[in-house]
Amino acid sequence: MDASAGLPTAHIEAGDLGRLMPMHLWVSDGGLIHAAGPTLNKLLGRGLSGRRFLDLFAILRPERAASMDDALRLCGHRLHLELREPPNTGFRGLAVALPDGQGVLFNLSFGIAAAEAVRRHALSNADFAPTDLTVELLYLTEVKAAVMSELAALNQRLQDSRREAEAQALTDPLTGLANRRAFEKGLAEAVDMARRGQGFVLMHLDLDYFKTVNDTLGHAAGDHVLAEVAHALRAETRRSDLVARIGGDEFVLILRGGLDAERALRLAHRIIARLESPTDFEGKPCRVSASCGLVLSADYDDVRGDGMLADADAALYAAKRQGKGRAVLHRAVARGEDRRGQD
Repeated sequence: MDASAGLPTAHIEAGDLGRLMPMHLWVSDGGLIHAAGPTLNKLLGRGLSGRRFLDLFAILRPERAASMDDALRLCGHRLHLELREPPNTGFRGLAVALPDGQGVLFNLSFGIAAAEAVRRHALSNADFAPTDLTVELLYLTEVKAAVMSELAALNQRLQDSRREAEAQALTDPLTGLANRRAFEKGLAEAVDMARRGQGFVLMHLDLDYFKTVNDTLGHAAGDHVLAEVAHALRAETRRSDLVARIGGDEFVLILRGGLDAERALRLAHRIIARLESPTDFEGKPCRVSASCGLVLSADYDDVRGDGMLADADAALYAAKRQGKGRAVLHRAVARGEDRRGQD
């Protein structure tokens, strides 16, 4: 262009347009690009002047433009364009016809895909017009995402801490088994399930000769024995069972799955035999045994946790009286008949 047209020279106008509209294209009526904004040049990696507009850009909407005549008819309409070559970046735009046959001026933007375009083409604030709020909006979006991410991470940490605190509140610190509180909770759940037809066995186990270990070898040896007992009980039970330490050398097991009397006693005898195998502490053998009292929820018309625990406790002391190292099953016979214990 020249001064006689009432406009600055092409060089000056291209510079001005580049500052005001860094994503503009000045295209002749014949389809050649006279000038392009610096951001578009950056996107394509080379100068666009002299190249054919429709070789580089495809106009998709409001209708496809196969020629510059088609493109000229779309002046004044909202346009959807994309690069013909990968990564096929999309644009929103508007075209206006310049006077005196000077061609068409396209002003483009990334529209709602701005965030993706900024990442894909490594754009910065300098690649947008000073009046364009795109970068500020993207910054706010990223700040919001970062804040939400941090809040989510904080919430996850709080939930993890809560779960850890709850687990600690339900865990015996010495053995890692469930503690009395966890046992009471588990017993209530087991009773509720038994009333729905899913029976369980309650086993109360007390160590024999444990006091002798403490008195002769010290409390450190006693703690070692308790840890070994916990390991043995875990090994002999299933993941669905609950094993708890409810006192110094007292343990209670909730064996789910409706074991019958024979299988329950067989398990108790196997546990006793395993515990009677001596364990060494600092080169000295620690010898203990165990007495067990068992009850089956299936033996009760009215399953109650406190009643079952009392019966298991009575069976345990019956085992102690019979010479220790024994398992006694307490049968709570339905229909009000007498109860009886059996080895």
